Amino acid sequence: MKLLELNIKGFRSLKDVTWQPGDLNVIIGPNGSGKSNLLRFLDLISVSAQGRLGKYIQSLGGMEPLVWDGQAMAISFRLTKQLSSIETLRYELQLARLGLTSSYKVENETLVDIAAQGKQSDTKITRNGVRAQMLNAAGELMSAQQDFLTDEESLLSTRVMGFDLAIQRFQISLLLWRLYHDIDVSQTASLRQAAVARSERRLDSDGQNLIQVLHTLYTENRDFKNDINAAMRAAFGNDFDELVFPPAADNRIQMRVRWKSLKREQSAADLSDGTLRFLLLVTILANPEPHGLFIAIDEPETGLHPSMLPIIAEYAVEASKRMQITFTTHSPQFLDAFTDTKPTTTVAKWQDGETILKVLEGEQLAYWLQEYSLGALFRSGELEAMG
Repeated sequence: MKLLELNIKGFRSLKDVTWQPGDLNVIIGPNGSGKSNLLRFLDLISVSAQGRLGKYIQSLGGMEPLVWDGQAMAISFRLTKQLSSIETLRYELQLARLGLTSSYKVENETLVDIAAQGKQSDTKITRNGVRAQMLNAAGELMSAQQDFLTDEESLLSTRVMGFDLAIQRFQISLLLWRLYHDIDVSQTASLRQAAVARSERRLDSDGQNLIQVLHTLYTENRDFKNDINAAMRAAFGNDFDELVFPPAADNRIQMRVRWKSLKREQSAADLSDGTLRFLLLVTILANPEPHGLFIAIDEPETGLHPSMLPIIAEYAVEASKRMQITFTTHSPQFLDAFTDTKPTTTVAKWQDGETILKVLEGEQLAYWLQEYSLGALFRSGELEAMG
């Protein structure tokens, strides 16, 4: 399940941008160039498939602060996603602003199999205002019942079970997107506290279920445990022994780090911010399931010692074989950490009041990389100049 192309119109600084990501991506650019807006919009896309779009936009202040320059009359996106070798879907959603208010309605929505080559089943979803149809399991376009439709939510987020299998798979693929930014690792953060013992296999976007995910995968999956142990030893030396999860009160578990040189285990509450951030990043990248994810991580270098960045890069390269990974970064050291495998590099620029995205490729980039690393080009300004 691979994102091939994304076009965004009317969202904050993203007046009209098109992005074609690879399997492993880094996005660079100065502060204020729009990198964070791209991540926030990726989050919005996932939310639109969950049925929480109305509350999400309301939490951001409504449409007025979200539309480009406060004056665009709609926010829309078009994404092309490959679900299999024979199935490529294109999805479009338009949110029309109601006058100059902060309210909106879903104006248009389509899901089309662009690999179907004109067959009857190429259209999966079509919606124009209150008129909407979805393809059923028998291959027939059926009018959506009025109780399925709300002005603020996509048809894709409704009860798609029982409809065309491609619709269900496409919805699930968006539900599995994860965007990680502004992770709280302060002393009062939940990921430092004893947690209710329950099976969890995916890290939430805020990262606060780290203990549950680590406990589940570390105790059940030998390969994951070996990956975590190898990363911790690479970062902290052979003094690292293992993670342990002793019980706490009220069906809760703790996370502790066992060091060979110490009799007393170190609790999550006592770990440094950098150690927790490192554990969190490795947990994301080493997660063996499910495949086909789209993961975006904002500034992975935050709080980490530069010696940890090659470890994160190594795990990211391996993870990109089973999922799409995107980083935003300001760190030349992080770019330098990618040696044998070069990520798809996108430059974000602010120009004439809007964000411009350009994927660097071709002979110009190849020429420079013969002599310089990505980090060296970033430090010199050459990467941004290519954009």
